[in-house]
Amino acid sequence: MSDRNVPVLRGDGSEEVEQHLGENRVRAVAMKPTDGMQRGMSVLDLGEPISVPVGPETLGRTALSRLAPGDPVNLERPLRFGGALGGHLVLGHVDGVGTVDAVTRVESTARVRITLPGRELEPLLIPQGSVAVDGVSLTVAGLAELSFEVMLIPHTLAVTTLGRLKPGQATNIEADVIGKYLVRSLALRGTT
Repeated sequence: MSDRNVPVLRGDGSEEVEQHLGENRVRAVAMKPTDGMQRGMSVLDLGEPISVPVGPETLGRTALSRLAPGDPVNLERPLRFGGALGGHLVLGHVDGVGTVDAVTRVESTARVRITLPGRELEPLLIPQGSVAVDGVSLTVAGLAELSFEVMLIPHTLAVTTLGRLKPGQATNIEADVIGKYLVRSLALRGTT
């Protein structure tokens, strides 16, 4: 990965271009503040972008190595203990890289079908369950063999990178952590 420019969305919604920091480093880009966000909740409200070292494990397990110059990424604010849980528990640990199979516009929303990389993620997805796609908490709207669907509302389309999804595009998939613990526990008991 060489040095390159990437857009950075500031807390006020403005966009700036920042320089990548070189080999194995990615400049993180946050989505515009959403309803309920307050000053201090977004790292970029401080006026400084963040950089995150990216090692070989991350590059091999995620779609980050497929980023091109100018490609933004999503960040969700962390859950504070005692705070309201507005989505599901996203840890930022990618479970696999899926591929966008179809994007169908339905009025002001979009239905997106994503093909899973293999069968290992299938037991972690349930109808109306939780999944993160490229770091954005979503609800599973449909399941099929080796694929799942999500519906994207106008707000999500406008303030995240998901509004730019196209068929054939690689996406990071993170299953709900509670489901992962449940599947692991059942496997250790020999009941799966």
